[in-house]
Amino acid sequence: MTSTLRQDLLRIEGAADPVATLPILHGISPYTAGGTGIDEEMRRGLAYGAPHSLLPYTRQDRYDRDRATRELPCVVLENEHLTAVLLPALGGRLWSLTDRRTGRELLHRNPVLQPANLALRDAWLAGGVEWNLGTTGHWPLTCEPLHAARVTAPDGTPVLRMYAFERLRGIVLRIDSWLPAGSKVLLVHVELHNPAPHETPVYWWSNIAVPEDRETRVLAPTGQAFHCDYVSDLKLVEFPLLDGEDRSYPGRVARAADYFLDLPAGERRWIAALDATGAGLVQTSTERLRGRKLFCWGTGTGGKHWQEWLSGPGSAYLEIQAGLARTQLEHLPMPAGATWSWTEAYGLLQADPAAVHGSWEQASQAAGRALAELLPPAELAAAHESAAGFGAPEELLASGSGWAALEIEAGRFPASARLPFGSPGDEQRPWRALLTTGALPVSDPPAAPVTGAHWRALLEARAEDWHARYHLGLLRLADGEPDGAREAFQRSLELLRTPWALRALAFLAPDPRQAAELRHEAHLLRPALLELTIEALDSLLAAERPAEALKLIEGLPAVTRGHGRIRLAEANAAHATGDDDRVRRLLAEGIRVDNMREGEVSLDTLWQAVHPGEPVPPAYDFRMSEG
Repeated sequence: MTSTLRQDLLRIEGAADPVATLPILHGISPYTAGGTGIDEEMRRGLAYGAPHSLLPYTRQDRYDRDRATRELPCVVLENEHLTAVLLPALGGRLWSLTDRRTGRELLHRNPVLQPANLALRDAWLAGGVEWNLGTTGHWPLTCEPLHAARVTAPDGTPVLRMYAFERLRGIVLRIDSWLPAGSKVLLVHVELHNPAPHETPVYWWSNIAVPEDRETRVLAPTGQAFHCDYVSDLKLVEFPLLDGEDRSYPGRVARAADYFLDLPAGERRWIAALDATGAGLVQTSTERLRGRKLFCWGTGTGGKHWQEWLSGPGSAYLEIQAGLARTQLEHLPMPAGATWSWTEAYGLLQADPAAVHGSWEQASQAAGRALAELLPPAELAAAHESAAGFGAPEELLASGSGWAALEIEAGRFPASARLPFGSPGDEQRPWRALLTTGALPVSDPPAAPVTGAHWRALLEARAEDWHARYHLGLLRLADGEPDGAREAFQRSLELLRTPWALRALAFLAPDPRQAAELRHEAHLLRPALLELTIEALDSLLAAERPAEALKLIEGLPAVTRGHGRIRLAEANAAHATGDDDRVRRLLAEGIRVDNMREGEVSLDTLWQAVHPGEPVPPAYDFRMSEG
């Protein structure tokens, strides 16, 4: 059988795609580690590159858990050994990788398509292999379409090219995937290009979900890891034995944790998850992709609930990952004009089961030998070199957003025949007008945000109305200038009082009471916008004004009061006023928060407050750590 590429439809039970709402004003904080084993290189990476804001992105927080049969466009790569299914419409995710001889699925192929609040923009999907570029977290395009095209390699092998412009960092991304005839591994070549005239912080992790049971063992060529359990400091520990538990068997570990496996210099870069028979997925790469990680949800009630929340019952999974840095808390400096690339390989590894489940040294050595037979390092290096010869696309298969095309028109980076980004669309039209006329058209709601020095220069020169002033404030905020942003938002309000500038000023307000006043007014100006209502309630509670929060809730339409976040706010406000009977009634009726945040403990904390000493029901238990 020769290598083939075809378009198809993936039928799956899924919720509707998440809808983007309000701009994300906050950034992420740099991580300061005081734990053992943190060297100077890691300290620099931990302190470097955290973005002031996640602008220009908006939150993707409008979705639910009502599922129906959906058909998603997909691209299928196939040879005599493997079938790979990729989803350009969902961040280019590798959804499935099947061994054709045995019919075995090597990845966690999620039986449902269910958004949940785990990504930088909120909405995220479990399963398959996710490509993460930008900053610490699940990347901004995880639920967005990428451009996709068919390319032919010099030897005639069909190649799927997916590509995008990541707007937070301003990085051009290219992902080429191919299955050469006779290959027992899927090859994925990743290229990042920084077109900016300055250094840019960069983050990349390939996030690989694989099935988990009690016999699944994760192996890599190391004897130590940087351990993060979400409650204590990042620290270097011996791996796999920690506190009397063998952490290489994630299905036996009680609580969720990250283990950043510290691969020694000179060791081949790989990680594998193998079952009781010694078989399972292996991922390896060329040298640049330095880090490897194991994440497990744990066997506690909270961990099990999270897995069912994301994938339905009976779909336990773990994650093995590969990244540019040693941990996901670091960023690396990418020089101006630089291009970085590496090649990854994914396939079925079969090793001696007795060795795989023997001592750690026996197991990792046996897996390493099996990998050397499956894919010798020289073959991976040759594949990496061959990707440089992949030329321009012959056929476009899917379209992404128009933001890259807009930035090309703005002169941020040149057009390339290898990455045909098409033309700007409706979302970019206001900014095209700014380029051609020097004025940004007024719109309410405002135009989608942009960031970048060229856009800021245009608005600094001419921002004469509330809308232009509002966007100037966003641009200054993204550049880490809160005082300048505040001045622009205040001037926007002087020109016209809008909920958008009020919300932005509330974010910058140093006093919770002032923030509550501003967000409450924003809600009153646009009472039908649920996201503003939720922010107003959260702000009133933070300002210790629960009675006002209850008054606001009682004036809402019944359908709005039934929303999970509104019911949670009502329960918290009732508890703060001493009305615990009302809290118990709400909990008994049911509070389902569709966008419950990873790590959020609001529901179990509330339950324990009004039912002291009683176990938290599984439906309310999202705890990822003890206590």
